[in-house]
Amino acid sequence: MEGVRRWWQELAGLVLPAECGGCGSARTVLCPQCRTALSGAEPFRVRPVPEPPGLPAVHAAARYADEVRAALLAHKERGALALARPLGAALAGAVRAGVGEVGWGEGEGPRPPGDLLLVPVPSTRAAVRARGHDPARRIALAAAGELRRAGVPARVAAVLRQRRVVADQSGLGSRQRLDNLVGALTVVPGGAGVLCGGPVVLVDDVVTTGASLAEAARAVRVAAAAQRAEQAQSGPYEEEARGALCGEGATAGYVGITREDSKKLSGAEVSGVDGVSVRPLGDAGGAGDVLCAAVVAASPDSFEINRN
Repeated sequence: MEGVRRWWQELAGLVLPAECGGCGSARTVLCPQCRTALSGAEPFRVRPVPEPPGLPAVHAAARYADEVRAALLAHKERGALALARPLGAALAGAVRAGVGEVGWGEGEGPRPPGDLLLVPVPSTRAAVRARGHDPARRIALAAAGELRRAGVPARVAAVLRQRRVVADQSGLGSRQRLDNLVGALTVVPGGAGVLCGGPVVLVDDVVTTGASLAEAARAVRVAAAAQRAEQAQSGPYEEEARGALCGEGATAGYVGITREDSKKLSGAEVSGVDGVSVRPLGDAGGAGDVLCAAVVAASPDSFEINRN
């Protein structure tokens, strides 16, 4: 039944008269005015108040209000799948702003090796079944296409999954959302190898408190660190491999350590689960590093919006 519903949604979006997802105007997926509200302004940096530990820098294309809110809800809850392309274009702009801020691909010489990996925050399985699609993943695919057409090598790496049931986030405060999501996400088997294909940008449709993006960042960092540690120990020249991954001039940003070892370290640390912790080492931008996060819209009520 889920497959039939998805097929009908796709067909309806192609052959039936459309209405604007933002304001309801007839016979248009998104009218010029609503398109401007979505993508007409420069993407901007947003900061949660309070900010969850481990949250990467977040850029948004628009405020989550009025026409933008209506369009996102139409895509997510009412199956207006044709909106994925304009929403993806907006997300691509936020991605470009984020990677531009950290300097990925800029400067002299060739761009760092590997594609830019857009890692969407996953919906729960129950939500996907109810909606007939995963909104963040669909928008991420559209954004990756926009980036490739603009000359940025990008692809979607949908490697995150829920590892346990979480409570409904609506009605929860920022602290409650963070507690609700800690340890809730994991990287699927084989996903850590995919993450080694390039630097990561976490993506979602909407951000409120930042708890989901912070948990996604934790899961990616733990998986990438474990993968690097395994690679470093698998070859015949273990010490040389460790130096290549984590020494001077390395692009790898994290190294796996045990919980016991982590107690001896000074400086910033990000604690993981399953006996693994990770800590920052040097410049980010290598395969598996979380460069930043990007969303279509940010809630003005939950974030301090910085346009500077």
